Amino acid sequence: MTDLSAVKAALKSQRIETPSWAYGNSGTRFKVFAQPGVPRNPYEKLDDAAQVQAATGVAPVVALHIPWDRVDDYAALAAHAGDRGLELGAINTNVFQDDDYKLGSVCHPDPAVRAKALAHLLECVDIMDATGSRDLKLWFADGTNYPGQDDVTTRQDRLAEALTAVYERLGEGQRMLLEYKLFEPSFYTTDVPDWGTAYAHCLKLGPKAQVVVDTGHHAPGTNIEFIVALLLREGKLGGFDFNSRFYADDDLMVGAADPFQLFRIMHEVAKNRGLAPETGVAFMLDQCHNIEAKIPAIIRSVMNVQEATAKALLVDTAALRAAQQAGDVLEANAVLMDAYNTDVRPLLAEVREEQGLAPDPIRAYRTNGWAERIVADRVGGEQAGWGA
Repeated sequence: MTDLSAVKAALKSQRIETPSWAYGNSGTRFKVFAQPGVPRNPYEKLDDAAQVQAATGVAPVVALHIPWDRVDDYAALAAHAGDRGLELGAINTNVFQDDDYKLGSVCHPDPAVRAKALAHLLECVDIMDATGSRDLKLWFADGTNYPGQDDVTTRQDRLAEALTAVYERLGEGQRMLLEYKLFEPSFYTTDVPDWGTAYAHCLKLGPKAQVVVDTGHHAPGTNIEFIVALLLREGKLGGFDFNSRFYADDDLMVGAADPFQLFRIMHEVAKNRGLAPETGVAFMLDQCHNIEAKIPAIIRSVMNVQEATAKALLVDTAALRAAQQAGDVLEANAVLMDAYNTDVRPLLAEVREEQGLAPDPIRAYRTNGWAERIVADRVGGEQAGWGA
């Protein structure tokens, strides 16, 4: 039998990191639809993030993206976060938007471009020092579009050289999280296309380098939960970028396309102690809300992760293990399905009430007046976001 008190304790201690860019105007590669009341600077992004935390109780960490969130005083930004019950999380680098990066960044054939990209990565470690952030998140758009465009092996050498320089700059308690993506914007070769490439580089670098699993960055049919289980087994799962996709992009709310997959992933996390704080796994959202209201979409995403986690924690592991040992295929599957088919919304409502929160986070936000207030107050200035 599942210990319900232990399940509740795990749900109350869960921490989900929200991305600063999800609060601004961001969306698809084709068009970004601006919304009224969107933050105009990183401080206002944190104000909105505080609303998500107030509604859910499990989202006190906010990831930053540089240069989108560049400020003159990062200590002041961290203090602003602290005043709102938040802390600053992963510092995300950006070496994909400058014209110089047309042929790559740290893998570019031109040493001057590689030096520029490396300088940005090192600047982001400086920002980590100022904000107290633990994680440096690296994603590279580097790759090629045509056979013969560049030497595949040489590009890996350039990548390894840059990663080594950044790794050596990391301070005590800091780590780098290396993300991968199957394709786009590079369509022939991508320099970090899969978990194996990321793992190989992280393994060579050392214990401060770990892999990020973005749930939208895989080929159709890929068993993501297997990757999660293997990386957990090897102590190399640094975190998640939670999102969802239907075809080839990855910016929808987590669980939108396949909530059962999210459950399967969280099952592997839960049974392999990935929820334990000492494991260090960061549960981050990486989403861009283009046509839906931003704060409610982030709240809903947090709730989707909570629901998948609750179901994973309700798996009768003793019964599952017994069925597996007996070779009872149908019973083992039934144990998992029993947990997945459980309606955990009443349980989560009870957990929230025990924490002094409203049982329905979406309703709590929609009735607190914040949405109307920011539309009225945030008039003038330039909205945060990126163009497309």
